[in-house]
Amino acid sequence: MANSNEELSYAAALDTAEQLLGVRLEQFLEPGIGEPANGEDFKRLATVHTFGDAWSRTDILDTRTRALVSVAIAATSGTLEPLRGQLRIALNNGVTAAEIVEVFIHIEAYAGAARAFEGYQIAVQVFEEKAEGEST
Repeated sequence: MANSNEELSYAAALDTAEQLLGVRLEQFLEPGIGEPANGEDFKRLATVHTFGDAWSRTDILDTRTRALVSVAIAATSGTLEPLRGQLRIALNNGVTAAEIVEVFIHIEAYAGAARAFEGYQIAVQVFEEKAEGEST
């Protein structure tokens, strides 16, 4: 059972995630069928560390820069579903689609064409999603 400070940290991390992503994370954090009880601990720890500890450190790297770094990391590591989220965070925080394309050009040069093209297909889907959302 988490103490009140841990609960406050978790709530703040969820709020930060919503600000960055534009959606609440709770729907993605619900326990799955057969998931052990400590799965909740993993999700809470990962959420607090990522959105409470890392993303909030804007004194040296601002959110926009962190978003570009996160896109590059997710794309080069081949974590495509997290890449989708990182692209949404980037676009929601002032990064342009053209800047994201430049990141993929750089990924292609340093991580290879196959990895860059694979991630870029996710980027195109997120660009379309964003354009459709803006046209409604």
